[in-house]
Amino acid sequence: QVHLVESGGGLVQAGGSLRLSCAASGRMFSINAMAWYRQAPGKQRESVTSITRTGTIYYTDSVKGRFTVSRDDANNMMYLQMNSLKPEDTAVYYCSVPPNSWGQGTQVTVSS
Repeated sequence: QVHLVESGGGLVQAGGSLRLSCAASGRMFSINAMAWYRQAPGKQRESVTSITRTGTIYYTDSVKGRFTVSRDDANNMMYLQMNSLKPEDTAVYYCSVPPNSWGQGTQVTVSS
């Protein structure tokens, strides 16, 4: 099991930026892919981005060109740089190590 803790969420105006961090601990040797998910009020949790140990990256279409995922395996960290934020990006953002490890989530609110 991997323990994950997110930080960096907050309230920002549309067009602004935030950087989310995810600190991982536990069975680190088992980690290949890490991912960010988000869940907006009344909606299902959706995949935002993922990154493998070898650097293969996926972004959902709605964040391409605005969000950048990175990881620092030496320090067991993953980051999500979010630029040009939109009100529709408002959600709780979760760090994940598929398939079963999740953080507690961090709230991102983008005002119009």
